[in-house]
Amino acid sequence: MAAVADSYSETAVPDDVGIPSGASSRTPSAPDGPLGWRGYDEARARARERTGEEESVVTALATIGGREAVVLSFEFRYLGGSLGERTGDRLEAAYTHAREHRLPVVSLIATGGSRMQEGMRALTQLQRVARQSALNRAAGLPQLAVLRDPTTGGGWATLGAAADVILALPGAQVGFAGSRVRPPDADPSAYTAEGQLAAGQIDAVVPPDQLRATLQRWLQLLGTSRELPATTVDPAPPPAALGPPGLPETGWDAVVRARASGRPRAEAYLRAYFDDREEISGDRCGGVDPGIRCGFGRREGRTIAFAAQCGTATRPAGFRTAARLVRLADRLGVPVLTLVDTPGAANDAAAERAGAGAAIADTFAALATARVPVTSLLIGEGGSGGALALAAPDRLWATPDSYFSVIAPELAAAILKRDETQIHSTADQLRIRPQDLLELGVIRGVVPPA
Repeated sequence: MAAVADSYSETAVPDDVGIPSGASSRTPSAPDGPLGWRGYDEARARARERTGEEESVVTALATIGGREAVVLSFEFRYLGGSLGERTGDRLEAAYTHAREHRLPVVSLIATGGSRMQEGMRALTQLQRVARQSALNRAAGLPQLAVLRDPTTGGGWATLGAAADVILALPGAQVGFAGSRVRPPDADPSAYTAEGQLAAGQIDAVVPPDQLRATLQRWLQLLGTSRELPATTVDPAPPPAALGPPGLPETGWDAVVRARASGRPRAEAYLRAYFDDREEISGDRCGGVDPGIRCGFGRREGRTIAFAAQCGTATRPAGFRTAARLVRLADRLGVPVLTLVDTPGAANDAAAERAGAGAAIADTFAALATARVPVTSLLIGEGGSGGALALAAPDRLWATPDSYFSVIAPELAAAILKRDETQIHSTADQLRIRPQDLLELGVIRGVVPPA
């Protein structure tokens, strides 16, 4: 814990003795635990002597980067960091303390799962942890997890996978199945931090020497307590245009400018807009889309969430990641900025099998139901529904080098059985230029350069 916190106090969060809230009402356990597992008391005594701890989890109040947080730190040398009833007592008390004082929870996880020597009494602690995590989520309090080696079983499926931001140490074993219970022919890379990152299940793999600084940045971005209704949050201002200022003369001119290889893309806009930022990754359903960037940034001392298309066809994983970002920002009371730039949603067979329609629908729903304001800027191509899904219904601006169309002019001409010589006139008919969009009431305005 000292490796990530500026300071901490283990006595600040009550645990086994005199827990003020969330404590178990059970009577002290019988010798060798609730199952009478022979040798269990001796195993715990050896664990106490080896680690100096009374349980597999230490709870504390910590200051990380100037932000106070409740920290849950697993001691793997204490019976493999396993979860038992007394572990559940400590975790429940810590989550309750975080809610009462409106503090984020940071979990430093290293566990093999539930404690066999306590049987089903141990396994049901996962329900306690899941409930506490859900209560903190409903209270709008962020939860960050750091996956150490190993993070398996119920600890991964509750404290780890349920966190808002999931970081992992390089090479850490991460998976629901531990090494001794998974199929013998299973690909071992799937059970690593790197494998989980590639599968969209965690946000980043962070080297140990960078962990403290990374946690500090995340707590600076998410750690501020917000008790005001989300409807009172001020919207994010639209970014200034980074490309040339003049408006296109024709519809096809707008298409050419938006498709130009040298046009400013999402990375340039994010770099110019934010003083500092951190990104989330993956849809938590097995997919990652490198063509979309999502995360939280700091601008003039204020946190703003962002979801930015990078000019490629957006895949189902990208839409689901964006929807996850919007819902997380909404829970935390953080305004959202989206950058719209895609020729359209990916339409290959793999995208259809991955649920393109459902992913787009979910993104529409996330923006439509967000209580925090969403600001959108069209910075390039606005290709049909794949672009519209990330566009705020009533707070959309455009840059001079962008266009928005119900369909690409080439495809529109093909559907209408027009030859190639009519593509340019079709683009004019579609009225896709920024000034057309303004006249049609689709956008609020065309943003000027800084």
